[in-house]
Amino acid sequence: MLVRIAASLALALAASAAHAQAWPTKPIKMIVPFPAGGPTDVLTRSLSDKLSTALGQAVVVDNKPGAGGTIGSDLAAKSPNDGYTLLMATGSTHSVGPYLQKLPYDPVKDFVPVVYVGYATNIMLISPKIPARNVREFIELAKKDPGKYNYSTSGIGSVAHLTAEMFSAQAGIKLTHVPYKGTQLSIPDLAQGTVSILFDSVMTAKPHLDSGRLNALGISSLQRSDLVPNLPTIDESGLKGFDSWNYFGIFAPAGTPKAVVDRVNTEMNKILGDPAIKERFRQLGFDITGGTQQDFVKVIASESAKWSKVIHDANVKPE
Repeated sequence: MLVRIAASLALALAASAAHAQAWPTKPIKMIVPFPAGGPTDVLTRSLSDKLSTALGQAVVVDNKPGAGGTIGSDLAAKSPNDGYTLLMATGSTHSVGPYLQKLPYDPVKDFVPVVYVGYATNIMLISPKIPARNVREFIELAKKDPGKYNYSTSGIGSVAHLTAEMFSAQAGIKLTHVPYKGTQLSIPDLAQGTVSILFDSVMTAKPHLDSGRLNALGISSLQRSDLVPNLPTIDESGLKGFDSWNYFGIFAPAGTPKAVVDRVNTEMNKILGDPAIKERFRQLGFDITGGTQQDFVKVIASESAKWSKVIHDANVKPE
């Protein structure tokens, strides 16, 4: 019996090795579950061109937006696990969405994490009408007048929404949620003082800071952003331990040959070390990470634990 098991394992390993040696023999599809032209799409296209060169086969970006990334992610989960379908997913699809509502895919069982590409942080923007110049001052104002201040987001369950809820909970203050169809639609109201604060991506927030239209209190992650190096983190500025960001990474359907996953991980780590790619990411407001599959697994688990707690404690319900 043991001999037969050993023989079966040897055959399986040999088959996997043979597949890896032959792979890829045709174009690879990289599903992006968000619209063309958005941050995730731009990031993916920058990487797919380099990956095509490294693998000797075209890596074709296929945008499948809808339902907050659910449609594209589900399509990837149900694709053949032959190494010719990959998914560029985010914390929204794999560490937030599963705790907001029932999804047609299981973020753990239906995928294998391939490589942790990077993360994007947010800037805490504040209306110039509010007399607070740092996080500590804003918290003091909010504590003196509970319920007076509010925050805008791109909708219930968005990273901006959950970040604001986490901020409120850690600061011990009460803020009112004002959802918009997109964060940029709330900018005029933020400038006029109708809205108090907004957690927005560094890339889209920076022009409003440069123009003087809005003020900023801090960066949401524990590390400062190279795009606004003089802006302190929220952790530095008055709320110790505050840390919010959104990860990006490549997944493959569960059961994809390990040798293929290892190859993509190796090639992507080389690409992420390219100075031109690093500069491109910096311009887009992303921080490059890279690393092993296990590194990515740990990030996913940690972020899932964090956001599931925020969703539970704030009783966040999907629209």
